[in-house]
Amino acid sequence: MKYLIDDMPKNNYSTNLKLGSLFDGIGVFPLSASRYGITPTWASEIEKAPVSITKRYFPTMLHFGDITKIDGGKKPPVHIITFGSPCQNLSNIGKREGLTGSQSSLFYHAIRIIEEMRCATNGAYPAIAVWENVMGAFSSNNRLDFKAVLESFTNTEIPMPTSGVWAKAGMVRGNEVDVCWRVLDARYWGKPTLPQRRRRIFLVADFGGKRAREILFKTRELQSFPASCGEDRLPSTAASRRSSEKTRRKIPVIRPFQKRRMRSTAKDKNKSGFIGSFGRTNDPFPTLLAGSVNIFSFWYEGNEKEGYIRQLTPLECERLMGLPEGWTALGHKDEVISDYARYKAIGNAIAVPCAEYIMAGIAEVL
Repeated sequence: MKYLIDDMPKNNYSTNLKLGSLFDGIGVFPLSASRYGITPTWASEIEKAPVSITKRYFPTMLHFGDITKIDGGKKPPVHIITFGSPCQNLSNIGKREGLTGSQSSLFYHAIRIIEEMRCATNGAYPAIAVWENVMGAFSSNNRLDFKAVLESFTNTEIPMPTSGVWAKAGMVRGNEVDVCWRVLDARYWGKPTLPQRRRRIFLVADFGGKRAREILFKTRELQSFPASCGEDRLPSTAASRRSSEKTRRKIPVIRPFQKRRMRSTAKDKNKSGFIGSFGRTNDPFPTLLAGSVNIFSFWYEGNEKEGYIRQLTPLECERLMGLPEGWTALGHKDEVISDYARYKAIGNAIAVPCAEYIMAGIAEVL
């Protein structure tokens, strides 16, 4: 069953705003924008599976492919441009080349496209840009990379903080551009909140006023959306009831493993650290990554000997990201997306409630 953008549940927002999504992935920013009355207009992505997935849900959204070949001055103007540029060279688990690395340096192409569009439209479009990235961007290249990010958006020199360390939230202003940033952890967002520890930097640049602060820092209520992607499924309450009856109301115990910590502590022969990597009941899952699959132990209280260890399924990973169930299962031609491609795409994605919070703010102020 096809599930198109026009069928998606929306908040009570009616806007004429349009969005362009660079490094689009599986369309989290377009999904979140559409829920607040913002129209996904075009996207740039080169990975085959994510492109097919987004074409399924956004059939009218244009796809421009390789970001290095896009001329922002020749593309349809949009009010908002979003991008989660590649983080491989910024991540604390990568080689840390920073913004000079071959992948993370693509950030500058996004800035170029924004500047080209603003030049072609006499500064009218885009009005807002949103950038998302890993925490490592604060510290890579001796903390100079984040300084370069701020200077790229403001086109002015930004001094290093006197402490030498970038704050988890802040704002700067330069050449009529208002820029705010904030770290959002997925585990504190959504209804219910997502049980995944996923801390990411979200930056909002306002090229036409002083609205970035209101977008990124104002407290607002997020609406709950159905988890189903339009496929025939049991309602969640019925599924829970059947599960409860089947297990005779036994209490499930789930303990996620911290595989990275497990490996490092084993290498260092750190016994207490290794034991701690097995997690505790009610611990959030570690950050989902594109290159690995998280595992966890599961049993029913009082039946520990019948427990087992397994890895998360793609469906469970979608739930941990706040995605509609089955979002990555099929492409636009109803082709089945492989589990490998789904894990990779989900690990590279953005937590939906975090993106929704920002899109709600943009819909309010614009």
